[in-house]
Parts: sequence; C-alpha cells; structure tokens
Amino acid sequence: MVIKKSEILAMLSVFILIATTATCLADCSVISVHYNERVPYLITTIDGIEGLTASPAALTLKKAGIPFIWKKTPTKRQMVVLKDNGGCDCLVGWFKNPDREKFAKYTHHIYQDNPQIALARSDNGRIRNSASVDSILSDPELILSVKAGYSYGHFLDSKITQHRPVIDRSAGENINMLRKIYHGRNDYLFISLEEADALIEFSGLPKKDFKYITFSDMPAGEKRYILCSQKVSDEIIDKMNIAITEYVLKK
Repeated sequence: MVIKKSEILAMLSVFILIATTATCLADCSVISVHYNERVPYLITTIDGIEGLTASPAALTLKKAGIPFIWKKTPTKRQMVVLKDNGGCDCLVGWFKNPDREKFAKYTHHIYQDNPQIALARSDNGRIRNSASVDSILSDPELILSVKAGYSYGHFLDSKITQHRPVIDRSAGENINMLRKIYHGRNDYLFISLEEADALIEFSGLPKKDFKYITFSDMPAGEKRYILCSQKVSDEIIDKMNIAITEYVLKK
C-alpha cells in the first residue's frame, strides 16, 4: 500500500497535536505556586513555606486535592509569569485591582490585613499621628517610599495618583525601603500593622527609632487573594474556592 505524502503530513499533524496536548496536560497536573520571602506573610521554615498568606494557601490547595509545588520567584517576576500565561501558575497574597483582573483568575480572599499605617523615623516631626492620608500625601516636603510595580490597594493607589507625592520607587524588598527611611533618605512607607512589627524585627534595626503613623481616614485593611494564570482551569479555581469557604474563612 502506498501512502501519499499528504496523508503522512496529516498523520504527523495529528501526532503532534496529541503529543502537545499530552504535554500540556502533564504540565498542568501540578500547580506552581510562586512566592518570595516576605515576613510575616511568606516565610521559609524547617516545615516548609508558612505565614499569614502561605499557610491558608497551602491549606486551600491540600483540602481541594490539588497537587502543587512552591517556587521561589522574585516579586516583580511573578506578575510577568502570570501575564505570559505559559503554564499553570499561581501567586499568593496579592491584592485585587482592575489591571490584574484582565489577565489573572482570582480565588476568594484568604486573608485580610489590618488597616494600613505608615512607618517613619521616630524623630521625623513632619509626620504626625492621626493625620489624614490626604494631608500626608499632599505635603511636597515628604518623600514616600514605594515598591515598583506594587499595589497598595484601591484606596491608597487612587490617593497616590490623586496627590502625586514625591516618590522614591524601589526595586528592592521592604527591608531595603525600611533601611532608606532609617538612614533618612526617605520619610515614610505604607505597610500593614502586622507586617510592620515583623519587618522591623527581621531588619535588626532598633524598634525605638521608628514610629507607627495611624490615619483618621484609613479604611479597613485590604483582602489578599490567590491569583492564577488563565491556564488554570475554572474547575480548579472552583475547587479552591470551596476549600477556602470551608477551611479558611470559617476559622
């Protein structure tokens, strides 16, 4: 029997399609959960990755019966991974905003912060406690330290856009931003109360040299979510949401 060239090409195409599909299915049999060290949310311990967002995320995936592995990935790179949509990838503990919703799938929230505060040097007399967010952000003599590409939640993001304060954008982690404040290069940064305590302790800097600034108009803390690439199926997201409702939010 003579097989025509067109028939051979057709069979090869089918074979490639089957092989590709099998590879994709194999790749998506395990979720890659990306994280970077961030006390107290994501911490490497002798028992694995734990913390305020890491622990409920791991519990969610285990209770949902979804195999996963932790992958240590720089914070800025994580969002690029999700946008590229090259695999079944998820991130832990990020805020929700309209830009991210364009390319990411969100679960129910797994944690909610306390209201955000500002950290400043204790001897910085230009920042007073119980001031309004508007008054601090509109002061042209104060330098706000922010992480490049990072969201501080809808309320603060919109206020920063509105007032356009003097900003020092850092590609480094929060600990680097804290050191800039300690050495007087910047005036303040926004942070959750629970993270402030852990960050100062982790930095080794004297806690007495910092002050916590609360605000008269700061709303409730932002909710933190698991967000995943589009390749993570809706079925998996639904399983995670059921587990979050049953085992995380009911705690």
